[in-house]
Amino acid sequence: MRIAERSTTSIMRRIFLATAALAAAAATPRAAETALSPPTLWEGMHIGVNAGAGFPLSSGGRLEGFGADAFGLAAPSHDRAGASIGAQIGYDWRKGEIVYGVETDFNYLGLRRAATGLFAAPSSFGLGGYALTADESSNSFMSLRGRLGRAYGPWLVYGTGGVAAGGWRGASNLARLPSLALYSAPLSQSSRMKYAIGAGVQRALGDHWSARLEYLYLNQQSQKQLYETAEATPPFLARQRSESHILRFGLDYRFAPEERTSSAETPQQPRDETKTKSGRETAASKTDDDEEGKGKDKEKDEETAEPENFNFHWQTTAVLQGYPKFPALYSGLFSLPPNGRADVGATNDLFFGMRLWEGAAAYLNPEINAGHALADSVGAAAYVNGAVARVGASAPYLRFQRYFLRQIIGLGGSASGADPEFGGYDETLQTAQNQLAGKVPKDRLTFTIGKFAAPDIFDNNKYAHDPTTGFLNIAVNAMGAFDYGADWWGYTYGAAVEWKQDRWTARAGLFQLSQYPNWPTIEPRIGRQFCAVAELESRYELFGRPGALRLLGYGDNGYFADLGDVVNYAFLAGEFPPDPSYPWLRKRHLKLGGGLNLEQELSSELGFFLRASISDGRFEFIDFSDIQRSLALGFVARGGLWGRAEDEFGAAMVFSGLSGPQARYYALGGTGLLIGDGAMTYAGEKVIEGYYRYRLREGVDLSLDYQFIGNPSHNVARGPVNIFGVRLRAMF
Repeated sequence: MRIAERSTTSIMRRIFLATAALAAAAATPRAAETALSPPTLWEGMHIGVNAGAGFPLSSGGRLEGFGADAFGLAAPSHDRAGASIGAQIGYDWRKGEIVYGVETDFNYLGLRRAATGLFAAPSSFGLGGYALTADESSNSFMSLRGRLGRAYGPWLVYGTGGVAAGGWRGASNLARLPSLALYSAPLSQSSRMKYAIGAGVQRALGDHWSARLEYLYLNQQSQKQLYETAEATPPFLARQRSESHILRFGLDYRFAPEERTSSAETPQQPRDETKTKSGRETAASKTDDDEEGKGKDKEKDEETAEPENFNFHWQTTAVLQGYPKFPALYSGLFSLPPNGRADVGATNDLFFGMRLWEGAAAYLNPEINAGHALADSVGAAAYVNGAVARVGASAPYLRFQRYFLRQIIGLGGSASGADPEFGGYDETLQTAQNQLAGKVPKDRLTFTIGKFAAPDIFDNNKYAHDPTTGFLNIAVNAMGAFDYGADWWGYTYGAAVEWKQDRWTARAGLFQLSQYPNWPTIEPRIGRQFCAVAELESRYELFGRPGALRLLGYGDNGYFADLGDVVNYAFLAGEFPPDPSYPWLRKRHLKLGGGLNLEQELSSELGFFLRASISDGRFEFIDFSDIQRSLALGFVARGGLWGRAEDEFGAAMVFSGLSGPQARYYALGGTGLLIGDGAMTYAGEKVIEGYYRYRLREGVDLSLDYQFIGNPSHNVARGPVNIFGVRLRAMF
């Protein structure tokens, strides 16, 4: 053991000395090298690959026993040095010789090994030993880091640090010998913030390419696993630390700021995907012909937009919501606490976009979440906060929420179009989140594939779709009965196609359902469980004012329960509350639903919207909300009416309900996605929402929001509830 420790120490000493030597070399560049550096070096977006090695710092631990026969056992770790291979993308700014920016990466890190084998126990415990078997652990990590450094001509010396993800331990089993008492522990990952900090030196290899040597200290926190058995036997707790030193070399390609644009003939992307939350994403195409889409800042009208090869955007949204004490005869597992509560949560998003070839682009959306949505996202079927992730955590955590490819194919006409005075083929898109600026054919096919959200493509409405700027309630911003496939954050793997003509657009898509209803992970087998969606959009003018009508239908094909069967089994077995998770209850079914979505401009500063939806009420809810039928309507007024053009006011109402089988299931104590009061008398849930968005400065908004909820969770014995909210949103 001491020899191994000395060997590791020697390796690390050499690594640090090598890094220090390179940093020293960077600090004293030659004058000739300085002259090689163009003024814009180290600015703009970069993308690259890296490779190196990782060294576990300390990943051992102990198995701690509980109870009268408590004893401790070594918790062996098979972690050892391994390869590190990955890719990174980032954006930098330069002020004088100071360079600052942001970077995200995804990496394979081959350190974690499953702790499997037979192990001896100390003789004093009177045991023959114990056996461990474990699933594979995470061999990857991701990070989202800031960078700050100083340029020395073609050299850049920098420090870096930020939030990391990954590092979980696989599920494990323990057997005490010779008694063969069996224990099991589930997959484990830390709820504390994981982070990476380090430093590096980078050398320009011309105007676009650069090489780097980078060191990172990666802390993925301690993973705890509780080994339990069905018998009345004391459990064991395993603690294992996951910390690593990483040394890696990298190669980057940098897009110079002046090369942000390309030739005007290059077709770009047809859609503006503006960030929304609750797991909801929006996708509202913004062209020079269109009025401002709901959920985006008003932009200056431009006849053209310079085409982009790449872009980068950032957005942060923080929401504080609370309510005073309200009347409640009783409370259930998924009820709003009646004595009052307040919670705050925030999301921080980066949006990278890069053109790949003619008509195609790739997009990446890393996100850091922190805090909690109100009452941990339960207590109302039409949930009150769509701007914050449903999965709350006190410590910030990182996820790659979206990564996808998009390809546009023009239908008739060239990419550059005909003379606009005689009716061109083009629309002009402006730079936006997940949209590259440039011209696209008006008549086109658009294909999207990867990880994103169904509302990126479907159920858009420019007056109610984005909870980061408009209404907060999820049933205002989307069809309440649209039970589309998604994980807990609202994203899934899927593919969609859109066919756009002058006055109409047809859309179709397939999306993976979650592995089980209301489950954090997506079905791993492509096509085993999926949601099929189709939508037809018609654009028209009414009394000279533009409007749009969308008809949507969907079908969830997967393994979920018929609630009538669930209730009948509960009475037959005498097991209450009813539980739909038994494998013999979750059979393959087809759940159908759909609705209509209307937007209508009433004046240049006032618009009206309406959504109505319904789904098959025989089945349990799968991934979105506990609503079987819903009607939402309202209006949005822009501040030009009262002399503040950048402000906005909105008001809406939502009426939602349950089917008979669903109400019976909940009345017996069943729980769903967001509700579970055990109410004996159910009625329709009613929501009234109003907000005012105040522009503080360019890119920064402050909003006040109020929601009144009657019969929360469709329960007549609780409420009404008055919910007050403050939202701060900044974007770049």
